[in-house]
Amino acid sequence: MTGATTTTPEQAEPGFRLPLPERFFARSNPFDPPPALVEEAGTTPVTEIVHGGKPIWLVTGHAEARAVLSDTRFSSDLRRLITRMDDLTEEQKADFLSEESSAGSFISMDPPDHTRYRKLLTGQFTVRRMRVLEPRIAEIVDEHIDAMLAGGTSADLVPAFALPVPSLVICELLGVPYGRRAEFQESTARLLRLNVPIDELLRERDRIQDFMRDLITAKRAAPGDDLLSGLITDSDLTDNELVNIANLLLIAGHETTANMLALGTFALLEHPAELARLRDDPSLADRAVEELLRHLSIVHAGPTRTATEDIEVGGTVIPAGATVMVSVPAANRDGGQWPDPDALDLARERGPHLAFGHGVHQCLGQQLARVEMTIGFTKLLARLPGLRLDTAAADVPLRTDMAIYGVHALPVAWDAP
Repeated sequence: MTGATTTTPEQAEPGFRLPLPERFFARSNPFDPPPALVEEAGTTPVTEIVHGGKPIWLVTGHAEARAVLSDTRFSSDLRRLITRMDDLTEEQKADFLSEESSAGSFISMDPPDHTRYRKLLTGQFTVRRMRVLEPRIAEIVDEHIDAMLAGGTSADLVPAFALPVPSLVICELLGVPYGRRAEFQESTARLLRLNVPIDELLRERDRIQDFMRDLITAKRAAPGDDLLSGLITDSDLTDNELVNIANLLLIAGHETTANMLALGTFALLEHPAELARLRDDPSLADRAVEELLRHLSIVHAGPTRTATEDIEVGGTVIPAGATVMVSVPAANRDGGQWPDPDALDLARERGPHLAFGHGVHQCLGQQLARVEMTIGFTKLLARLPGLRLDTAAADVPLRTDMAIYGVHALPVAWDAP
């Protein structure tokens, strides 16, 4: 099929710009990486891209991406990136790096600081604990499908299912009042826009921090049986640390899974043979989730690292101080790693895809996301007979204007019971 509706990133306002040239976000097919990215990956696995007058080393090869993400000489420390960004004023740089803004933001830290925070949270996201949550996740999924069925034979899958299911799950896990979800969802959507004006980004960041700070204060006074309350009572974390950790988990916990549920359903509907295969054999669900994660790769603008010394990757020397960006969509389509990498094959043997990253920063909540997707896709296909698009595929609006790729809406219909 040819492309769905593409929302092109707006021209950058003063003080901010896209992390890569705009051509690297322009898709001709909603499920494949942008053609410019594919072309770059076909040339060399490590490429120097000049953007805004500065070089960025783009890594598109699978082996090379794993090498970068597992090598601690490639730093995740936000300070190394922020101090070199001439898009920002000195006041804005100081704001980003302040204790209030950066404390606890472990995804932007290197060991040993990263290790300390990661250890506090690892026990909360074990495979065993996620399995314990399965009945509640299944209940949440069924409740939302029940509501869709009660509303007739059509719905927009994004607000009716894909967004509320993971939002409710992460709210219950963290102890965030689900009734206030609109507050953090609106701010999150603005924060994840590409080319968001820097003043707006700081304003929305402050808004969501205030939201979480109020919640932390309430939980200190009256702890509950949730992850945030546990962190408050079982650690000596400061309010700044708690606020930023909680916001990282909240944003990552609903945005990524929500977009995988919606885009994954879109992909299945546009690959009817694969959809029928999964509907007829639900035991394929685990493999199907891994293949959709690999095939779709919704984080399309990072992760980003800084080389702390001259480092050879894939035969190319990346100089000390260089900004390095790993392209997950390109790495997950590397023909040297997977046969026929552009095909969606739900029975494909599970491989080492990079949808959840790699190395010490590999996604903390990946098991939760897997459980939500496995249950979500299986129940959608089982309970909505004849599930299909309720619009032309070319009219589905794509999130090419967002840091997390997906669809803004997905009108679907199904047969009456």
